[in-house]
Amino acid sequence: MDHIVTVQDAVTAFADFMEPMAAELDAIEREMPVILADVDLLDAQIVTLDRTPTELDARRIRRARRRALAARVALLNSTTAVSLPGGAA
Repeated sequence: MDHIVTVQDAVTAFADFMEPMAAELDAIEREMPVILADVDLLDAQIVTLDRTPTELDARRIRRARRRALAARVALLNSTTAVSLPGGAA
């Protein structure tokens, strides 16, 4: 009978290298408002998949779409402000 050997030592030997770096975590943190706004938009759209959207549903989708767009614009503006040295435009 052959014994099954686990490869946990080989897999976990590189676990430190597989973790996100501080810069990647900061980027995720900066993008979190956009991610949450997109989730809200998807939630509003999913509600209307199995039925005819009411006026309230349409309004909810429009608001979620505006919030997602505003979050993207805010992220773009903050990224642009950070990436330009000396405040030059």
